[in-house]
Amino acid sequence: MTDTTETGTNELADLCAKHRIRFILAMFVDLRGKPCAKLVPVSAVDELATDGVGFAGYAVGAIGQEPKDPDLMAVSDPSSFLPVPFIKEGLAIVHCDPHVEGKAWPFAPRVILKSLIARAADAGFEPWVGAEVEYFLLKKAADGRLVTADDADDADQPCYDVRGLTRMYDHLTSVSDAMNQLGWSNYANDHEDGNGQFEQNFQYADALTTADRVITLRYILSTFAAERGMLATFMPKPFAERTGSGLHLHLSLTSAGTPVFPGTGGEDDRGLGLSPTAYGFLGGVLEHAPALQALIAPTVNSYKRTGATATRSGASWAPRRATYGGNDRTHYVRVPDEQRLELRGGDGSANPYLAIAAALGAGLDGIKRSLDPGALGTCPAHISELPLTLLHAVEALDGDAVVSGVLDAAIPDGWPADAQKVSEYFSHLKREEFFSWHSAVSPWEVEKYLTAF
Repeated sequence: MTDTTETGTNELADLCAKHRIRFILAMFVDLRGKPCAKLVPVSAVDELATDGVGFAGYAVGAIGQEPKDPDLMAVSDPSSFLPVPFIKEGLAIVHCDPHVEGKAWPFAPRVILKSLIARAADAGFEPWVGAEVEYFLLKKAADGRLVTADDADDADQPCYDVRGLTRMYDHLTSVSDAMNQLGWSNYANDHEDGNGQFEQNFQYADALTTADRVITLRYILSTFAAERGMLATFMPKPFAERTGSGLHLHLSLTSAGTPVFPGTGGEDDRGLGLSPTAYGFLGGVLEHAPALQALIAPTVNSYKRTGATATRSGASWAPRRATYGGNDRTHYVRVPDEQRLELRGGDGSANPYLAIAAALGAGLDGIKRSLDPGALGTCPAHISELPLTLLHAVEALDGDAVVSGVLDAAIPDGWPADAQKVSEYFSHLKREEFFSWHSAVSPWEVEKYLTAF
């Protein structure tokens, strides 16, 4: 039995009754970001909110379990409840925190992020995050190849093309309507820099809510695309000659509700209007950038994106060095205004819970140590460039106690000394992926990779 209260049980049941819900997708992700769920009838809502719904953890995927281990119990978080009648009438999604034998499971990404949010609270801060979700819309050609869904989308510089937006109007507006129905405040939908690439934006929110929304949006995009005979992929670099897909994170902190990143006057001689707290956070992100890449760019394909030197449009929009600057999209960290920092190193394969947790851990370390990011346009002296491959990134992660410590943040006191840590397990997974990918890549494996996130 978990420590979920009767109040939580009643809250979920009341929400289901209010929205005439018949079934709930009880959802969580594994360490790779794979969305997992069970379809729970509303008649079992009390059990979902207390004991949770059971999974064979090893079958889930990368979540730190073996076949012999006890059930992984997904316990609902009522605050994440989302009616999704545009998917199926009477259906709702609720994000869950996996538990094992009554305790939150430390290998669960959502549990890890909640631990970092608690760490931020202990330091006196509330983290806020906005996310830019980029993706490609593809279809299967007669010969089996995956190609751009819109045959007419073949311009060398298709970004913001009004004709491309119009041809995809039905898909884009359906997604926009869904986001607004969920209360996310969709404020823009655009054709991105690659042929067949799009981005649909929603309002920033607290860190956990934004991570939940990224997972939910990926599910909505994939579902809506499939209904129209298309495939939505968040793969970082599906085409060598096109711009890749990022997951840019806009990060800010408040303290007791008051923003702490804006400066108070003439204290910023760099001219960005930031406070010492913001510069400390920025310094931490840059200091830990190589290790961060293992979590925000966590696939072999990620380094096809960051390693790109040219694309059909003329720019890759992917940083190669851990620099920062003002309203300049060529940097690892862009400072569009004094309210936020934009971390641009992440991509569409990133698990949003782990990516946000890692960025928070690095930034909080920078605040704690009052790290100075240096002059505009520079990067820390010990970092010549970002990791060239996933293997380089994992090696940086193994050598960085702060970022690897983020992965272990949810491990409870009393965890057996000889038990595997999340950071060790994650590093093993990524090394295994690196070597298996380079050993043999068949067309079927590439297609599987396209649909993995």
